[in-house]
Amino acid sequence: MNRFRFRAAHILWALAGLTASLLLVAVIIFWPDPKEPPRLLATPAHSGPLPNLPSYRGVHPAVSARPEESFPFPIPLGTVGPATPLFAGPLRYPFLCQTQDSDLGQPLVDNQQGIGVAVYETLPEGAPPEAKPKIVGYSKDCGLPTQVLYYYQRRGEPRFYPLDEAAGDIARVELNGRAVEMIVRVEVGTINRHIYMLASLAGPDDKPEVPDLSHWNQRLIYQFRGGVGVGHKQGRIDIGQRLERRIDQLMQGYALAYSSANQTSNHYNLLLAEDTARRVKQQFVSRYGAPLYTVGIGGSGGAIQQYILAQNAPGLLDGAIPLYGYPDMITQTIYAFDCELLEHYFDVTAADNPKWRQWESRQWVEGLRAGPAPASMRQVAFDLARVLQGAPPQLFSGSSECVHGWRGLTPLTHNPHYLSFADELAPEVYHSHHWSHWEDLRHVYGTDANGYARSSWDNVGVQYGLDALKDGKITPEEFLHLNRHVGGWKPASAMQQERFWRWGGEPSLWRFSPWSHHNMTRAGAAGATAPRSEGDPQAIEAAYRSGLVFLGELPIPAIALRHYLEPELDMHHTSASFSTRRRIEQAGGETGNHLIWVAHKDHNPVPDAFALIDRWLVRLKAMETPVVAEARPEEALDRCYDAQGIVIAQGQQVWDGAWNGRPTGPCMARYPIYSDSRQVAGADLSGLTFKCALQPVEKALEKGLYGPVEMTPHLPALKAIFPQGVCDYQRPSPWLPSELLRPLKTAHIFSLNPGAETRVATAAEGQERSDS
Repeated sequence: MNRFRFRAAHILWALAGLTASLLLVAVIIFWPDPKEPPRLLATPAHSGPLPNLPSYRGVHPAVSARPEESFPFPIPLGTVGPATPLFAGPLRYPFLCQTQDSDLGQPLVDNQQGIGVAVYETLPEGAPPEAKPKIVGYSKDCGLPTQVLYYYQRRGEPRFYPLDEAAGDIARVELNGRAVEMIVRVEVGTINRHIYMLASLAGPDDKPEVPDLSHWNQRLIYQFRGGVGVGHKQGRIDIGQRLERRIDQLMQGYALAYSSANQTSNHYNLLLAEDTARRVKQQFVSRYGAPLYTVGIGGSGGAIQQYILAQNAPGLLDGAIPLYGYPDMITQTIYAFDCELLEHYFDVTAADNPKWRQWESRQWVEGLRAGPAPASMRQVAFDLARVLQGAPPQLFSGSSECVHGWRGLTPLTHNPHYLSFADELAPEVYHSHHWSHWEDLRHVYGTDANGYARSSWDNVGVQYGLDALKDGKITPEEFLHLNRHVGGWKPASAMQQERFWRWGGEPSLWRFSPWSHHNMTRAGAAGATAPRSEGDPQAIEAAYRSGLVFLGELPIPAIALRHYLEPELDMHHTSASFSTRRRIEQAGGETGNHLIWVAHKDHNPVPDAFALIDRWLVRLKAMETPVVAEARPEEALDRCYDAQGIVIAQGQQVWDGAWNGRPTGPCMARYPIYSDSRQVAGADLSGLTFKCALQPVEKALEKGLYGPVEMTPHLPALKAIFPQGVCDYQRPSPWLPSELLRPLKTAHIFSLNPGAETRVATAAEGQERSDS
């Protein structure tokens, strides 16, 4: 009888979900789907997957020099900047040109072999509409001649327009006590195949060949941007948008530098990000002069770049304003890749358990915020997917950060068969390559015998929901069921195409899967345990050694600024700032270099951050022996703001709380932080452990790992679920090399370029460092 009632409820839920999804189905089926021909036609020979590439085993870039610059900066107007990175590794193909997407014209022809994108002749004025331009060549490296453009702010508007559109409507701004026209000089070109941009207020005598720097305040902002990408595209640049984003600083005389290589929606190769930022800054210095200081700003992936560059490339940035920042990208994958495993478990595997239909209950296991959420078309799509997979729809009952913030990012970064812009590539190009974050940095992570890049992601021994068990929120039976069935991700060689509808991947509405459950490891028989994923130790060590992980070294002032977005279930959770702070503490660094500012979403504290970082850096530059802590202004403190921009509290204790074992401070009380799935399973807030040290289940029981819950009767089940043992987070990861950031006694050059001159520490030198 109970089974009949449950099935009847399923039918009612399914009918309700289908009714709610009719509009979506109509849009999906009947929306026009024009097919544009692919733009990228072919790649150079031997650019596809290669087996047995070694993982990086060298010295950390923070303690290494870089090769001497081989390009004669500055890039003259009308010519193209360097294409091959100085030290970040070989050129990767295919590479999609986006100069036209940026309204900068076609890229330069660099081959006649059909490699890259086609470049067409320019038709004369008055050519008939039916005239078809001929192909004059192809571009594989997307070169763009360096040029100077002028933009102006239109009076009464925040937007910028090309100067030749001005009609007596140029805005004026007060600068140093006098009114000047808001005209901006913009230099654009390509460096390392990506589009760069330099901008500053144009002086009255500015000419393309001879800049007038009379309005420059000698300060340079390096703009970084976020998003998630897996490489293989140049990235587009919207000049007006970049200027509008930094309009307040341009009005004060700041200069601005940016490159599409410093936007992580184009790639997450942070070594290429550094290589390009160095060269863009070199172009600026060579043409305009050395700034008093360079300060970074940017959100999400733009914040990550600032932390990594501060650690790996001392001197490139003098200060940083990381917005909505995480410590780094690669350690984000540790908990982010748990999300769909857990959501599929809650939605499908354990759908019979009413506890998991309450979103707040999922937070016990996922750690990330979950709860009420406004209805959206995204939820309609997911309800439709649930119904098609035989699960009841949720009918807008809520959501979680896992769903609202992270859904779709696991396949984007992890599946070698999925590429979000696959339609831009010729089919033979798309199918002959692998696509993922690991693949884009295969010269760092290395490849296996099948030609797939090695991955650092691991969940062997992770006891999902351990804290919930200890707190009595879930029963031992629920804990065991969860950990038996949650599984992991299949190895790259066994993965299949994603099952999205109109968002890329396999175009089948009936096989649509938001969880990518067909790429998960499942239990083969009743009572069996779904296998977990083994991270590759070589890839893990390479991630640490190559500088892709923020290890806590922060030698510059940084204001970690964010809005409090937890009620929005936004992926930019506040606890990430405290993960960064914890890493700085663990590294023995100066935590006073790292300020945490959090504001209500209705207030923008960026102007305050620029004003404070300016005072800090001016004082630092004036010191004969610069010491960041000694130059810190008295008002350089942690703080939080309300919706009106009033400082609620500031000081050293305002963010105290459970994370540091102290009484809750006023900012933490106003803007509480949450955790993640690995912290709930016992990991440290720092989030530095890719693959945990393991301990036998018997030892975990002896140590009281399960708190007041008596798990001894469940010992056989625990041993069956965790045959290799369970995580011992009290021990450091065995794959984290010690003393990575210790200064070396012998000079080293960091380079991943083939044939580059490098000097690797000998075993004796390494032992000498560890003994000192």
